[in-house]
Amino acid sequence: MVCTGAKTEDSSKLAARKYTRIIQKLGFQAKFKGFKIQNIIASCDVKFPIRLEGLACYHHTFSTYEPKIFPGLIYRIKGKKETKWAKVVLLIFVSGKIVITGSKKRKDTYTVLTQFQKKFTC
Repeated sequence: MVCTGAKTEDSSKLAARKYTRIIQKLGFQAKFKGFKIQNIIASCDVKFPIRLEGLACYHHTFSTYEPKIFPGLIYRIKGKKETKWAKVVLLIFVSGKIVITGSKKRKDTYTVLTQFQKKFTC
């Protein structure tokens, strides 16, 4: 079962439990077990426009920007293989909106955002 749209990990788990209960009431043998978060998506707005061309040029090893294919810059944080946040991706848009996707824990999302912020404040 895939549960989408929850705002917290707990509400996602609660929704999955409720759906399991509904399936049981319909007469199917269903059990709630093996629950895990696969992907957390977060978004923020920095409240100023971002020059994606400059960002792509300056951080070309981390980013991909093809405006004719996709309007946002895809920024892949390069982490060590053993770090759990190595597969987190930021989608950065000219409007200042940023979408963070790919983490499995909320803590990893904050870690990536902190790492990203350090790269731009130095």
